[in-house]
Amino acid sequence: MTRQTAGHARPRNSGSAFTSAPRLLALVVCLTAVFALTRSLWGEGWPAGEADRFSTPVVVVPSPAPSPSTSASAGSSSTQSATATPAGSLPIGIVAGHWHSDSGAVCDGWLREVDVNLAIAQRAVYTLRALGYTTDLLEEFDDRLEGYQARALVSVHADSCLYPEASGFKVARVEDSAVPAMEDRLVDCLVSRYQSRTGLAFHDGSITPDMTHYHTFYEIDSGTPGAVIEVGFMLADRDLLLNRQDLVAQGIVEGILCFVREEMP
Repeated sequence: MTRQTAGHARPRNSGSAFTSAPRLLALVVCLTAVFALTRSLWGEGWPAGEADRFSTPVVVVPSPAPSPSTSASAGSSSTQSATATPAGSLPIGIVAGHWHSDSGAVCDGWLREVDVNLAIAQRAVYTLRALGYTTDLLEEFDDRLEGYQARALVSVHADSCLYPEASGFKVARVEDSAVPAMEDRLVDCLVSRYQSRTGLAFHDGSITPDMTHYHTFYEIDSGTPGAVIEVGFMLADRDLLLNRQDLVAQGIVEGILCFVREEMP
């Protein structure tokens, strides 16, 4: 008796004309013939683009999600066209009034001007950065302000609640400006765009010496155009300043963009 090794016994050759290797070769030949026949049915080759469609992977690049500030500005030509990184190496400066200094005006014992200023300034900085502009968020007495060079600097403040009937905003530049034409245009741009965006009235007759002699104007480089904006009164305009801060910030951003793009106010 023939000894059988452990495991399954290997069957004898049944006399078929094909062993394992020839069978594989025959299968390849058959598949090649089928492929050639299929191509011949299409004529000279695959229809335009069909071959590539099966052989080239498709890479889908997701569109970036719009930022909250950009969404809030839908319909504004001032912000929608600022998608490319602007020219120029100087930053834009945004001062959050009273930040890291004092509370500013206080209303009802809880509403502090500094909190309103900071929230609006942060939103303006976020939007400008999202549009490609290098932008600095600055404190009231920031060490960086000494000799600060920028394309524009805007200090954000809110008005007190001492006058219940008072509503509106104010914008001013330094009284003895070294670059009056540039700063006048910055002020005009801020007034035009902020008023259009928020609907508030411009109170040019109530601009105070605290604004025209604002200390920051004397710290920054004399060639840096600067302006201070009082965005509204914390009593009559409280709903706007607390509940629509994106809108307030957008008005400031559009005023700055008007200036740096040299648009007409």
